[in-house]
Amino acid sequence: MVEGKEKRVGEELIQESSKKQKVDDDKETTELKQYMGIILDEEEVTIDAIPLAIKSPRIVDWTIHKEGKKTYYQIIRANGKCKMYMIFSHMLKSFNREDLETLYKLVKAKYKSIRPVEDLDLVLWNDLKTMFKPHVKDAVWGNQQDYKVLSWKLYDSCGVHFLRMQHVQIYMLVEKRYPLTPPIIIDMLNKKLQVDYFSDMAYQLLKLLTK
Repeated sequence: MVEGKEKRVGEELIQESSKKQKVDDDKETTELKQYMGIILDEEEVTIDAIPLAIKSPRIVDWTIHKEGKKTYYQIIRANGKCKMYMIFSHMLKSFNREDLETLYKLVKAKYKSIRPVEDLDLVLWNDLKTMFKPHVKDAVWGNQQDYKVLSWKLYDSCGVHFLRMQHVQIYMLVEKRYPLTPPIIIDMLNKKLQVDYFSDMAYQLLKLLTK
């Protein structure tokens, strides 16, 4: 029931964001706006984002593709088309929530009883587990006193926010609560949430973290 509720909340936030609804300029939104910044991520300028109105064919598999010394994630869709991504955050730029959940199910099914062999697969599996099934005893949460926030970005096409720190990076669903410590949250707010545009999803995320 909890998972179902979280999924519905996530879908509602994504639908609201996709419409780019105008947020009322009241006192609360004005206060929250100071924690947001429209910033163009130079690392992702060349990544083609899929318009939210266009629904891509379902993801059916993924593989690790190597070209010389470079290694990529290759995402395979039902229509046979493939696209390669060097890192997980590049996927999120063009994923919607259905893509994300489908990939998680595929990875979870494959590594339910065996350990990933490829380094990229291990990273992907750990990132997805932390995102969908966070556990308070996981090392990523227990070592927060050693972290310093470098950047914080929202991918509203799939409802994920990405926290990059000195020694770790964490991908989180916008509607889910995670065991972040107060100092880390303060550091996140001071760094500001990087967004492509001011959206209702960004406001809702900030409201969740500032309660």
